Amino acid sequence: MITLGIDIGGSATKGALVDTATGQLISERIRFETELMAKPKQVINCIYKICKELKYEGPIGAGYPGIVKNSISLTAANMHKQWINANVAEMIKAQTGQEAYVLNDADAAGLAEMRFGSPEAWKYPVVMFLTVGTGIGSAVFVKGQLMPNTEFGHLKVRGKDAEHRASDAVRQKDHLSWKRWAEKFTEVLRWYEFLLNPDLFILGGGISSRFDQYAKHLNIDTRIIPAKLENLAGIIGAAMAAQENLTK
Repeated sequence: MITLGIDIGGSATKGALVDTATGQLISERIRFETELMAKPKQVINCIYKICKELKYEGPIGAGYPGIVKNSISLTAANMHKQWINANVAEMIKAQTGQEAYVLNDADAAGLAEMRFGSPEAWKYPVVMFLTVGTGIGSAVFVKGQLMPNTEFGHLKVRGKDAEHRASDAVRQKDHLSWKRWAEKFTEVLRWYEFLLNPDLFILGGGISSRFDQYAKHLNIDTRIIPAKLENLAGIIGAAMAAQENLTK
């Protein structure tokens, strides 16, 4: 089924039409830049413009960078505080006229990667999928089942959120070399190893396409691989979730 997937980010809102049977994008990916800490009205308007540009009518899946329960966003670490306790699905429907399903963005990306990108990951008892971009998003799978809304990017590492210590935004802001950034990220990964004992890490987000530049500098015991869907996973997973939850 062809479904619109939306990836709401800290600096941009992106969307594309997805064939949820194959995980393939069947349209161009449309991206609208948003200001940092964007308010809901600005982002929802971007989603409306994506619908119009793609001439789309049907269910919409959206990944949101925070805790989401029953389509209500409960946190807003990298977004405007107006997002807290907002019913994102209702806002999308009010603006577009289409039914919407909303989930955590890292959960969406992890679901897509597990199904279409790295299906071999299913053989590992505990998999930790990480999106590394403006922040650090996490999705944890135990025997193939998602534990929704984990927020390990906010784990304190020496008194500082992990994502404020080793996100890609930090790498760029501080002009870190890949080696220096990998040293910081290794410290974060070691904490995840200590707490969860995962059998596999999958790294998603924009840095997944640069894996060869920093992989040799990651010093951990757990196997680590780059996400094959790279930064398209969030869009694909959001479309999958909408198709599975709104079209039964």
